[in-house]
Amino acid sequence: MLRLLRHARRHSTSSSSSAAAAAAVPLTSPAFAVFGANTGVGKTLVSAGLVASLLASPSPSPSTVAYLKPLQTGFPDDSDARFVFDRAPALLRRLRLAGGGASTRLVASNHTLFPSPAVDPLPERQDTVVNYGGEEGVEEKALVCRTVYAWREPVSPHLAAEREGMPVEDEEVRWLVDRWLAEEDGGGEVWKVLETAGGVASPGPSGTLQFLVGDGRLGGISSTLSAYETLLLRGYDVGSVILEDRGLSNDRFLLSYLRKRVPVHVLPPIPEDPKDDLTDWFSESSSAFSSLKDSLQSFHSRRVQRLNSMQRKSKYLLWWPFTQHDLVPVDSVTVKDKTIVPQFDACASWWTQGPDSNLQIELARDMGYAAARYGHVMFPENVHEPALRCAELLLGGVGKDNGSTAIEIALKMAFRKYACDHGIIVDSEKDIRSEGSVHFKVLALNGSYHGDTLGAMEAQAPSAYTSFLQQPWYSGRGLFLDPPTVYIKNKSANLSLPPSIMHDQLSFSSLTEVFCKTRDTSSAANVYVSYISQQLSQYAMSNNSEHIAALIIEPVIQGAGGMHLIDPLFQRLLVKECKNRKIPVIFDEVFTGFWRLGVESASELLGCFPDISCYAKLMTGGIVPLAATLATEPIFEAFRSDSKLTALLHGHSYTAHPMGCTAAVKAIQWYKDPSTNSNIDLDRMKLKELWDSALVNHLSSLPNVKRVVSLGTLCAIELKAEGSDAGYASLYASSLIRQLREEDNIYARPLGNVIYLMCGPCTTQDSCTRQLAKVHRRLQKLN
Repeated sequence: MLRLLRHARRHSTSSSSSAAAAAAVPLTSPAFAVFGANTGVGKTLVSAGLVASLLASPSPSPSTVAYLKPLQTGFPDDSDARFVFDRAPALLRRLRLAGGGASTRLVASNHTLFPSPAVDPLPERQDTVVNYGGEEGVEEKALVCRTVYAWREPVSPHLAAEREGMPVEDEEVRWLVDRWLAEEDGGGEVWKVLETAGGVASPGPSGTLQFLVGDGRLGGISSTLSAYETLLLRGYDVGSVILEDRGLSNDRFLLSYLRKRVPVHVLPPIPEDPKDDLTDWFSESSSAFSSLKDSLQSFHSRRVQRLNSMQRKSKYLLWWPFTQHDLVPVDSVTVKDKTIVPQFDACASWWTQGPDSNLQIELARDMGYAAARYGHVMFPENVHEPALRCAELLLGGVGKDNGSTAIEIALKMAFRKYACDHGIIVDSEKDIRSEGSVHFKVLALNGSYHGDTLGAMEAQAPSAYTSFLQQPWYSGRGLFLDPPTVYIKNKSANLSLPPSIMHDQLSFSSLTEVFCKTRDTSSAANVYVSYISQQLSQYAMSNNSEHIAALIIEPVIQGAGGMHLIDPLFQRLLVKECKNRKIPVIFDEVFTGFWRLGVESASELLGCFPDISCYAKLMTGGIVPLAATLATEPIFEAFRSDSKLTALLHGHSYTAHPMGCTAAVKAIQWYKDPSTNSNIDLDRMKLKELWDSALVNHLSSLPNVKRVVSLGTLCAIELKAEGSDAGYASLYASSLIRQLREEDNIYARPLGNVIYLMCGPCTTQDSCTRQLAKVHRRLQKLN
């Protein structure tokens, strides 16, 4: 028999418990939430009729039907669970008498978990056993009705909770619904019906299937379609629409509008006489409820069939990037919709995920508005509100006095500026002097990564990404310096210097000291300046026709190269030296921008600013691709003239697409607003510390951990490994990653022997601590 733990609320009040206890919802249990298009449309009548129809189904049929009312007001006079508990057995009797068939023994229960203190004492549980005669063997059936939270006043739950002194957090409701959905009855198939507290804005379990009780009254077409579209906008599947026939033919219009997307069922008019016990109405409605049951069963079966085939099909139809398919067993392919298990997205979906659940809904709503209003707008010589607002926010935030789109455009901008500043473009038509004898290259860092396109790959140091197997055209058009890195080991911050830089190794009391600008006058600074100047001078003397025409760096953290924290002092001095030599500076903030490192732009950590900067990833919250390239006024001036040939001849069809710009506007504002992002420290305009420092130090002290980097939303751990067990090609962490995915609900994707956790700017500190603790436990056991 299904049970809901009596002490569940005590557990659910702890956010750590709620996430840790999340369980998979079995696909064998169809679960539907009943939403109403309006108040008074008969949700509870529909719930009772569906429950009775399910219990009366001929074999094979569900052995158990579970009904849940998470939030109930007007209790106990108005109890939807009690109505279903009382009515369904009576309806089942009539259906059995009408249809004959097997003898049935129904065990029914009704239980209210948490009544308000204002509710008069009542029996904790109601039970009944009903036997229905028949000509064949006995079938065992169970009906389990539950009310989770109940208040006395017949008002909105939030108001009743306030007046009666029993507040309930959303997290508590979610946790209890999750537990209810995950419960199984070992005796056979279970159907679950959850009735919401009101219309489509009522709490509902994400990921379950839905059906909608429409409105058959005057104006009901509008309210039903609005409810339907709202559910879709929030990511719900709508399996059916059912509504009362009020003689207005609402159902015919809805059926025409919805076409074959959603079946529409019609109930006979509901008697308005309060003394009517509805027995005759339910009998008259039995065919409609049976039809509803069949359509929901068909909906569920198709969905399960599709989900069960996705793993196998994906192996033969999809070509995943950055993946060796021969190393991916079919049963290890993650089907995102297959189980309703909350997973921590440890790789932040390739570093793009930033929204919490509230922002996700806001983004969907705003993008829907933009798509309906604009469609596609070709950008040259046009302007629309989302693009203009996005530009204003970028230049007033991460850009300050700078600019954003992609690395290729940034390189083109930088090279033009360099050519202008160094006399390589000489006449008014801006023709290139001695065109064949001039070659532009970049200054960059070993371990860097700036993208997959041909030009971007040329601007990064040799790596697994640029090998002949991946990029036969690669020549590495640059001077690549060895950068010093900082990491945490044995509870202290340490400086690692490459062999090309001779200096005593250093350690720091904390990362705060690493970023302190007083280091600019240290002996390390002198060593760095000497190394940088020497490398640039040697290159200039040995290559008369080649020019270092741009510096491109990932500020502070190198992402795909292994999550290395570059000494900020080194990068700051590198930028200064390039500016002294009139070499334009590009910051690749595709990964580091928009609070990824705890500040809106990594420039704030370095204490210096680029001429050009590139943003993407978190800029739209990962809901749609968009990149932006920000540039200073002098960069823009290098492209101005009377000739179109000197313009920036670069772009693509979807430049400044309204949907992308709209999403960026919402996300950028959301991250930095303390009313929507509780992690913002208003005094310093930084994120609060998200990763527990004590846990980070414990991790850094484990014998199998080489280094830890913890900054902003990132916590990276490099495992000690040698030879083929180290580097991007390493499979050393594969067993650990599998355990994290399958047993700890952490979806991680390593960079070789580097594993990392990455959260969004709005992720709670408690959530980060829980995930880090799981990783710590696994690493303690890792051999």
